[in-house]
Amino acid sequence: MLSARSLFQEIHDDDDAFRLFCSIAAKGEDQGGWENGRISALVADQVLAPKVARHGADEDKHGRIFKALLHRRGLAPVDVPGDTDYTMRLERQGIGLAHSRLRRDEPLTEEDVIVYLAHSRVTEQRASEQMRLLTKVFGDHPDIGRAVRMISNDEDNHLAFCHEELLRLAAAGHGRTILRHLQETAHAEIRTYRDVSLAVMAHMGVVLDWPRARSAALAAGIRSVYAWERAAGWHRMTSLTMPERLNALGGPVPQETFA
Repeated sequence: MLSARSLFQEIHDDDDAFRLFCSIAAKGEDQGGWENGRISALVADQVLAPKVARHGADEDKHGRIFKALLHRRGLAPVDVPGDTDYTMRLERQGIGLAHSRLRRDEPLTEEDVIVYLAHSRVTEQRASEQMRLLTKVFGDHPDIGRAVRMISNDEDNHLAFCHEELLRLAAAGHGRTILRHLQETAHAEIRTYRDVSLAVMAHMGVVLDWPRARSAALAAGIRSVYAWERAAGWHRMTSLTMPERLNALGGPVPQETFA
């Protein structure tokens, strides 16, 4: 029976598929770490800057975790196919702060900060949902359970941080600007997630030698999710609610590590 559990288990059990999966995940986390690190250096708000730095430190940690999972199995990362690069596909659509902007040593404007937070609020929604799914599948797994639980908790913190900071800016009079960027980002993200998911499954199909019928069924499932998101599901990415986890990225960076 085709299910998320059986699909992820199949990927986990095959060295080449697991190596591709972790390589894609590690690259995305590394990119997120670099972006947040640059943003923290360019943010004028000295209360916000350390929270953004903490966000970046978490993303760097996640990249190390995925690489450590590969190392445990004696595997090395592989080059990530360009069509599976979620972060760069979003950037090419003008979503988020461009890398060329982040490389310039110019302080971010208030609207730049809104663009960053709106982008993060949408993409962290996706990350939080994906990690909760992986936690359901692998949360008790002896090899990777602790890793997925740790990353899932961090992603929930990141999402809470975005909600809280955007609500603070909305209260300061930026509500219309925030809503515009959230809606633009959400519509681009659901298209990008569909395209990246199709690309990842196509590569996995080659690695795992899936029959055409199985690949077609997975592609149909991905497109059906996109149809729901385009019709109504995107709204969950644009709402703002004060989170239960207040100041989720405040305080010192936790020293917990994953070896």
